[in-house]
Amino acid sequence: MLGLLLAPLSGGVTVASADPRPLPPEPASRESVSPLGTAGRVLAGDALATDPSATMALRDLWLARPDLTGTDALEATALLARPTDGAADPFDNGYTVASTKQCGTKVCVHYVPTTTDAPPSTEWVALTLATMEAVYDREVRQLGYRAPRKDGIDGGDARLDVYLKDLGVGLYGYCAAERDKAARTASGFCVLDNDYSPTQFPAKTPEDNLRVTAAHEFFHAVQYSYDYAEDPWMLESTATWMEEQVFDDVNDNRQYLRQSQLQAPYVHLDAFSTSHGFQYGNWIFWEYLTERFGTGFVKKAWESAGSLRKDGRNHSIDAVKAVLRKKRQSFTDVYADFAAANTTPALTYPEAPGVAEYANPLPLADETLTRAAKRHVERKKVDHLAAEAINLRPAAELSGRRWKLRVNISGPPRSSSPAARLIVHKLDGTLTSRRVRFSRGGRAQRLAPFSSTKVLAVTVSFANVSTRFRCGRATEFVCQGEALDDNKLFTVVAKAVKPRKRR
Repeated sequence: MLGLLLAPLSGGVTVASADPRPLPPEPASRESVSPLGTAGRVLAGDALATDPSATMALRDLWLARPDLTGTDALEATALLARPTDGAADPFDNGYTVASTKQCGTKVCVHYVPTTTDAPPSTEWVALTLATMEAVYDREVRQLGYRAPRKDGIDGGDARLDVYLKDLGVGLYGYCAAERDKAARTASGFCVLDNDYSPTQFPAKTPEDNLRVTAAHEFFHAVQYSYDYAEDPWMLESTATWMEEQVFDDVNDNRQYLRQSQLQAPYVHLDAFSTSHGFQYGNWIFWEYLTERFGTGFVKKAWESAGSLRKDGRNHSIDAVKAVLRKKRQSFTDVYADFAAANTTPALTYPEAPGVAEYANPLPLADETLTRAAKRHVERKKVDHLAAEAINLRPAAELSGRRWKLRVNISGPPRSSSPAARLIVHKLDGTLTSRRVRFSRGGRAQRLAPFSSTKVLAVTVSFANVSTRFRCGRATEFVCQGEALDDNKLFTVVAKAVKPRKRR
């Protein structure tokens, strides 16, 4: 599905042209997907491009299993089994020989000495154990998240069990829920690849692949101590964000920024696309919140989203809104700031300067205004929790200090939470951001400096920050809901003007 780019002609007239920026297909309804079939394909190494990660596939199967009967229930139980459940597993996901284990304070690593599931050496087992123990220490003791729920004597004792197995090309690892605990929390176990062979995982070294997978998958086990039924985008985006907090030097998560609101702000923040990785790329949202409010923000969001009596029991976005309210911050304002900040990644994220994955996003339009063509009009429909931006530059002839850019925006009514910012890029390399206030009917106007002697460009960032949903509609969005404010039209009219001097 293509959007439309409004390309200006002389005199400010606009015509439609194809938008070169790719949009993902509409996310599949949960009702149209078989969790059993999906999990079976993923664990067998036959995943389709439209299938989710193994962790999410097993999470969905875990949620669906109570409603399965007969053969389907037996198959689900087998897919959710531990590798040590053995050769009796009809799907060939279990070990076929006896296993042994190495244990630390919090984690036990199980492995087999022979067959294709065997690790390359006991030194690799020790490295896996040391890595998992370090991840446990960082995420639970240092960052303060809840430990994974204890599993009793499964695996031998209550320590977290990690199994090494040859998972095949592209499947790095997964964690699966196993035993229901209080509310929507569960104990579980993890499975990691047995060697991260470069022939199967060529992007990073085996050691780096182990590190980043351990940080990501262990956090899924942590999430199950809050709410295993939380919105999918929050589960995956915060797990990808956690990679940055545990092993900042690996930077594997940068590969997803092409499919994030940093580079594709026009795609919903809560998108969970089985054919695109937006749920991974939007770790950048949590990174923005971390830079602005501190590392503890994500932990507070999970407490607000948690299902226990002491938790907030909110869906993902409502959880974020609740944390922001305690900081006397508006979600609409913070999201608008986030969208505006993403137009200049190098000035927003400490790691961004000089890094290709953080390159400036492609704006909807980039135009120069002149004396003859002072006006630019942009019309664009924007979905919920998404944004757009246009760049406007003063021609050299607009050099007088009285030149201003007058921006008028007509958007949806205030009840749909329209928001906008004007970012003034000065020739000295500094910038300022100006808030645009909308009337109840969805109209706004703001002036910005526009003299070419001082201003390089003005970016107009506008967003649909609606969080209104009709929940329980079997979608992959917030609260499995149907967004009530998608496809809202914004019309931006920008004109270079010279306001009269006051007498």
